[in-house]
Parts: sequence; structure tokens; C-alpha cells
Amino acid sequence: MSTDEPAFPDSQTLFEGAPCGLVVTQEDGTILRANLTFGCWIGFESQSLIGRRFQDLLTMGGRIFHQTHWAPLMRMQGSVAEVKLDLVHKDRHCVTMLLNGVRREHAGGAFYELALFATTDRDKYERELLSSRKVAEDLLREKTVAETALQLAQSELSRAYEKAERRASFAEQMIAIVSHDLKTPLTAIKMASEILARDEYSAKQVKMLGHISQSAGRAERMIADLLDFTLARVGRGIAVKPAPVDLHTLVSLSIDELRIAFPAANLLHQCSGSGIAHIDADRVQQIIGNLVANSVAYGDLKQPIMITSSFEEHQTIVSVRNQGSIIPETLMATLFEPMVRGTNDRNARSVGLGLFIVREIARAHGGDVTVRSNPEEGTIFEVFFPQIKH
Repeated sequence: MSTDEPAFPDSQTLFEGAPCGLVVTQEDGTILRANLTFGCWIGFESQSLIGRRFQDLLTMGGRIFHQTHWAPLMRMQGSVAEVKLDLVHKDRHCVTMLLNGVRREHAGGAFYELALFATTDRDKYERELLSSRKVAEDLLREKTVAETALQLAQSELSRAYEKAERRASFAEQMIAIVSHDLKTPLTAIKMASEILARDEYSAKQVKMLGHISQSAGRAERMIADLLDFTLARVGRGIAVKPAPVDLHTLVSLSIDELRIAFPAANLLHQCSGSGIAHIDADRVQQIIGNLVANSVAYGDLKQPIMITSSFEEHQTIVSVRNQGSIIPETLMATLFEPMVRGTNDRNARSVGLGLFIVREIARAHGGDVTVRSNPEEGTIFEVFFPQIKH
């Protein structure tokens, strides 16, 4: 043998220290030889196992399995592989092993050569694998249940949404139809009252005609708001047609008309800066009318209502300020939403669309509206319109 070749352990050392249990038995199971590894695993010295039958080291279930399964297989096919057995340790606890065996014919007869492998780590892995699988199956089951419940909820929500949409669409159509149909008789009433007012009547009759005209005007404004609300709700938005307009003149004319509609109010106009605004004149008059009507309804009419038109570097502003009770903080967040009033008084004569329409018109111009209300300043609504650069 060359001196450069590595020195391997002898066969006896390899047998005794093998990383698995090695056992040689006769056909009846009598142990002829067992290595140290096997003896250590079951708590016996290897020499004390010689002469004992291998099946006597098994649990009762293992003995039955040996007799009915793997022993006949060894005789019939000459080998078995990965047979799982429970052996009884010297301390009487079970040790699970995997058995691989072959039947070999020798001059002295047939012998069983058995190799056994400890399964502690494997069993732990299998238990963890089974546990993880169970967790995964439970999670999958929960996910399936949740998805089913979600689908049912979505179906219910979809049906409820469709039902609500149909109801809302019907209600909006009814509002639009009724509002449109009311415009004609109201216009006739207003025109008739104005014509009658040209003749000479007693002071009481003139006053009554004035009330008729004012009531018809208020109803017209409410109908206009309802029509605009319907357009906004059905997704068309409020249409605007901006054009160059002298803002101060437009606001002044609007105030003159509003003085007739609200004779009890003291309307004042304040101008700041100069220039031309790119706005829809009719819609801006509607904004002013709604804000003034709001101030008349909720402000102190003993004090003036100030309407301001002003120019700044990048925007045009129209504001309306009134004195009186301030708007409660609880209403500020929803003040510009439809059907919301600037007071908790349920008897207020308003459908709560005026400020919503103001916001929608402002946004249609690319602007917006803000409000602040405090005892020092009163209540101020400011509508901002972007300046158009030419």
C-alpha cells in the first residue's frame, strides 16, 4: 500500500460507529450482531442484545406489524425499505426508527442485515409540517368563508345601491319636472302682479301686490336652485359661459335688483381694485343673490349687509358679509352640502340648496368659496374666481 493513501478505519470500527443502527439477525429474528449506535439508541450494551430476538425489542403494535407485514416481505422479496417501527427503550419509552433490511444467503444459511435510522428530527419536522399544513388549511378555509361573505355583502350592497340609485334618479327627475313646470305659472303670477302695480291702488293693496311679487321671486329662486341641484346630481354639472365682464358694474346692478327683492335689508357695495373679470355674469348674479338671501334669512337686518367686489393679483373675489348670530362650528364642515342650513331651526324657509349652488358655480369657474364666522367680523362668504391672463 502506498504511504500517500489515507488510512481508513478498519471494518469493525466502521461497523460499530456507523451513523445508523446496524443489526444482523437470523431468519427467526435472533440477533447475531448489533453495533454500538443501535445499542446506545435503545439504552442497551450491544453485547447484551446478542441472542435476543429483534421482534422482542418492538412494541406490541410493532410485533404485529413485523409478523404480518415486513417479515413476510423479507422472505418473499428479500428486502424492505423505510419501514417505520417503534422500539422499546430500556427505560420503557418508545423510540421510533426507520428500518431498511435485506435478506442475504450465506454458506451458513440466510441472514437479515438491518439498518435503522433515528426519526426524532424527522418526526419533529413532520409534526411541524402537519401543523403548518393545518394552519394553512384553516387560513384557506377562513379566507374562503370571508370571500364568500364578502361576495354576499357586495351583492347585497350592489342591489341596495342600484335600488337607491333608482330612487334617487326618480326623485331627481320628479324635482326637475315639477320645478320646470312651476316656472311658467310663477312667471305669470309675477308679471301680473307687476302689471297690476302700475295702476293706482290703496296702500294696503300695493303692499299685498308687493308681497305677491316678493313671494313669486323667492319661489323662482328656489326653483332655479332645484334645477341646478338636479343638474349637479346627475353628473352634468352646472354650466357656465365665462366672458369679459366689468365686475364692479355687475355687482352694483345685482344689488339694485336685490334691494327690490329684499326691501327690509340695507345692502351696501364696496369696490377694491379695478379690472375685467372673466366670468359668467348671470351665474355670478345668482351667487350674489343666494348669498344675500342667506344673509337676509340668518343675519341681523338692523345692520347693513356688505357686498364687496375686489381684484387681487391672481384672482377676483366677491364677498358678502352680514352681522348677527354666528354659524355654529358643528355646521361648518357640511355648510355647503345640499339640504344643509346655516341654523338648526327646522322652521327656516329654505330647502338648503343656496350655498351648495354657490359652491358648484364657483367650482365650475375653476374657483371656490370659503366662509368664516365669528363675533368680531360677523359671517363672511368669499367666492374666488381665477384671473384669466390675456
